[in-house]
Amino acid sequence: MVSTLDEQRAHGGPGTHDVTNQAPPLTPYDASDDTALLEGLRREGAGWAEEDLRRLGRQAGSAQAQEWADLANRHEPELRTHDRYGNRVDEVEFHPSWHHLMRTAIGEGLAASPWADDRPGAHVVRSAGGLVWGHTEAGHGCPTSMTYAAVPALRRQPELAKLYEPLLTSREYDPVLREPTEKRGLLAGMGMTEKQGGSDVRTNTTAATPTAEPGVYTLRGHKWFTSAPMCDVFLVLAQAPGGLSCFLVPRVLPDGTRNTFRIQRLKDKLGNRSNASSEPEFDGTVAWLVGPEGQGVKTIIEMVNCTRLDCVMMSAALMRKSLVEAGHHARHRSAFGAWLVDQPLMRNVLADLALESEAATTLTLRLAGAADRAVRGDEGEAAFRRIATAVGKYWVTKRGPAFTAEALECLGGNGYVEDSGMPRHYREAPLLSIWEGSGNVNALDVLRALSREPGTAEALFGELALARGADARLDAAVTRLGTGLSEASPTTARRLVEQMALTLQASLLVRHAPPAVADAFCATRLGGDWGHAFGTLPESAGLDAIVERALPGGAG
Repeated sequence: MVSTLDEQRAHGGPGTHDVTNQAPPLTPYDASDDTALLEGLRREGAGWAEEDLRRLGRQAGSAQAQEWADLANRHEPELRTHDRYGNRVDEVEFHPSWHHLMRTAIGEGLAASPWADDRPGAHVVRSAGGLVWGHTEAGHGCPTSMTYAAVPALRRQPELAKLYEPLLTSREYDPVLREPTEKRGLLAGMGMTEKQGGSDVRTNTTAATPTAEPGVYTLRGHKWFTSAPMCDVFLVLAQAPGGLSCFLVPRVLPDGTRNTFRIQRLKDKLGNRSNASSEPEFDGTVAWLVGPEGQGVKTIIEMVNCTRLDCVMMSAALMRKSLVEAGHHARHRSAFGAWLVDQPLMRNVLADLALESEAATTLTLRLAGAADRAVRGDEGEAAFRRIATAVGKYWVTKRGPAFTAEALECLGGNGYVEDSGMPRHYREAPLLSIWEGSGNVNALDVLRALSREPGTAEALFGELALARGADARLDAAVTRLGTGLSEASPTTARRLVEQMALTLQASLLVRHAPPAVADAFCATRLGGDWGHAFGTLPESAGLDAIVERALPGGAG
């Protein structure tokens, strides 16, 4: 007997479950197929790594890596406080996909390996790698970021750095908890915030008591947000007799016994689900002093600068991934007689998103270049990095949630279902604005830098001066910014930092991007010829050129 469906098909009728007008899977694709990224890599002195970056891009866009990302977020980490016999173990178990992601990231140098690489541009290569590998998922970027950031802070205590730095900079992923010096590679976390203070770490109540052994203390207290609790060592802030101080806390002590690190619970978070964020309790926990007593914030601030750069980088990676998804859908979905990508208003949306994405990517690589040169002793770049990283952290991470929401909307209802991956991107975006200081903290930090470190303002305006005369709207924005600095106050800090960020991004695009990109950015972000949502570029904007540059493989 011939089925009804077969009869319909035999007579040319559609089957009820025939799939038409749906985009094919994006994978496999090349996550490094990004003109702005590759141009920035070369410009910031890291072109020597382009071949490796392209290889990583193909891996990031592979079906296997994308499946790892999906599975690591669907099968969330689980806390196991005790073994079967009742012994306290405080371990977190991850899905195998998490370990695949971590092994790749560390093996590709996305953790602390640049600190052991003398080649100029090594830190740029790491950030570029993060922009590419970030097309998988963001959760495992937390322990790699903290491991990267721990090295300069640990160098404040040379004897500890000598012991641990070679293992922190290793490209070997060794996830089993055991005595650190017996491992092939280490991961570092940090425990700064407490429930009574959050970003106001000076109100921390965790107490550090000196022991008879010089430099060794015991800690007692509770931390509110400590991510990646399966890391090997942690940099922790606690109140010593001399004031708030920084300490190194290993999970396993030199004699092979477990340090007291009681994980009370894992956070049930909006996003970042693959990554375990915990509340550990210290009670007689052994710790080693890092830096002088009473200088905990000063010791750990370099770690904060590094992780703030990673917040910018991960936001830019999330934007780029969301744009690629939106562009892919628009190329393969038709409506009202034309492909979505050819519909004028959709093209406006994609072009507007492309401007935001390129500005974020270009700024990320400029900040990475400044970090690389600052590490090598360039004082001017160090001053620029100090202020521009805080500015970028404030603005780029703020743009992420609105950006991912608009990119999700490009897929319509298809983007609202979990299988598309877009909801995961949307949930992830707000974290990067919160982590390492919320918007207010970063905006006020910019004011603090301007008032206490005069060289930072000089460095910022020196950078802006490189584009002087290239665009009248940019010149006017720089003038307004100078006036705004003289009138800065805590109340207007957000407005001022937003102006700084847009002016800095515009200056970079004017110098380095094609005219269509630079002109549209200046006309909208600086000149006011723009609405309040994405997709409101003026009629005069070169939409075709912007979209063609942004989408992998061309726009058509």
